[in-house]
Amino acid sequence: MCNSDHVVKTLDQFVEQSQTAPLSLGEAFDALNQSSYALIAFILVLPFLQPLPLGPFTVLGGVAFTALGWQLFKGHASPVLPQKISQITFSNNTWRKLNSVCKKVLSICKKFTKPRYQSMVNGRQGEKVGGFILLASGALMVIPFGVLPFNNLLPGLAILFYAIGELEDDGVMWFIAFFLLIVTVLYFSAFFFALYFFGQETLNFFK
Repeated sequence: MCNSDHVVKTLDQFVEQSQTAPLSLGEAFDALNQSSYALIAFILVLPFLQPLPLGPFTVLGGVAFTALGWQLFKGHASPVLPQKISQITFSNNTWRKLNSVCKKVLSICKKFTKPRYQSMVNGRQGEKVGGFILLASGALMVIPFGVLPFNNLLPGLAILFYAIGELEDDGVMWFIAFFLLIVTVLYFSAFFFALYFFGQETLNFFK
């Protein structure tokens, strides 16, 4: 079974493997006996958990999460990353940083997670709900907000809570993920509205 302890062991394995040569995401996930959507999503989302925009990297990450979400929603047994994502190479130092962040995040989450509403996260229904969360979060990341703060953090948090909910069989985490998706949509909508409103006001001023 893939759980939070398995995530830590997996990242420890990646750190060890990358000591001899840089390790790509594709090579790392190919080394797993049974790939897990939650495991891959958890590791991939860690770099996005910051307020500053990451430019094209955010768009690339959004494409990856959208692809994973679609595969999970359709019921594919094993996830496949897009080729451009698979070819991204991380050094040993980067894997160590990801491992450190992972352990900090998991240590915090373990304080308030427990198996709840397991029917929501298990079975075919769980695959569809989880797939939708990944798909929607990835789609929001793809929107190119190059200068907008939190454009990767908010959908990234939704993905994080999806992964935690899946790993810990905690449906409450998925409710939080849905709430974060709604907050993200409202935040982006407010930005678009402000852009349109002030744009119109500027045009009227110069007329």
